Amino acid sequence: MTTLPRLVAFDLDDTLAPSKSPLDPAMAELLVRLLDVTEVCIISGGQIAQFTSQVIENLQGASDDALSHLHMMPTCGTQYYLHQNGGWNQIYAENLTEDEKARALEVVERVARSLGYWEAKTWGPILEDRGSQITFSALGQAAPVSEKTAWDATGEKKNTLREAAQAELPDLEVRSGGSTSVDITRQGIDKAYGMKKLAELTGIPLDDMIFVGDRLDENGNDYPVKALGVECVAVEGWPDTAAYLEELIPQFAPRA
Repeated sequence: MTTLPRLVAFDLDDTLAPSKSPLDPAMAELLVRLLDVTEVCIISGGQIAQFTSQVIENLQGASDDALSHLHMMPTCGTQYYLHQNGGWNQIYAENLTEDEKARALEVVERVARSLGYWEAKTWGPILEDRGSQITFSALGQAAPVSEKTAWDATGEKKNTLREAAQAELPDLEVRSGGSTSVDITRQGIDKAYGMKKLAELTGIPLDDMIFVGDRLDENGNDYPVKALGVECVAVEGWPDTAAYLEELIPQFAPRA
């Protein structure tokens, strides 16, 4: 990209913050600074409550005007929220039907049990109905990062589970999520879908966007954005993202 991006989009876990953890104050400060100069999107597999606790509650000093430039896309872009009239309003939600939810929950639990991936010791629910997404988290949503890393260091378990569940749910989309999770949505819906919807609703072309993520490998949940042709920046954790923003932000002129 020869010109500055009109929008910078981010994954959340392990890109802006450690998995399921709040923003570091240094990252929060950088995000507020970025919001002062350009549009910002966060697109991740988590639900809106996770976005709120990890990001919004930690953006100290962000004005309503600054927050109006933040586009939040939970559950891999199947939902979209904007800050309007002092609050967060849902613009759309691509919700699963009750039948789709029931089948997804049954299949992913049965397959996980058959593969020996249904763990007895967990930190929170293994299965979550997020409305537009069913999420399987092998150790529960609140598991410590160290436990998640140890459970599936190579990603083999998660990919095996994803492939087995997808074979039984051909009408739905089964994707690798976070470090120990698998996400199920309507067919054809992934982060690329979310980015295309973002371009449509904001009027900002994909060519004028940059995406920052930690899972841009072919099996990663950020890869569809790369395959879409959006310019991407690969990171391995929030300190990498912070270093990138320290270089990027000073290149912008202050918003008029």
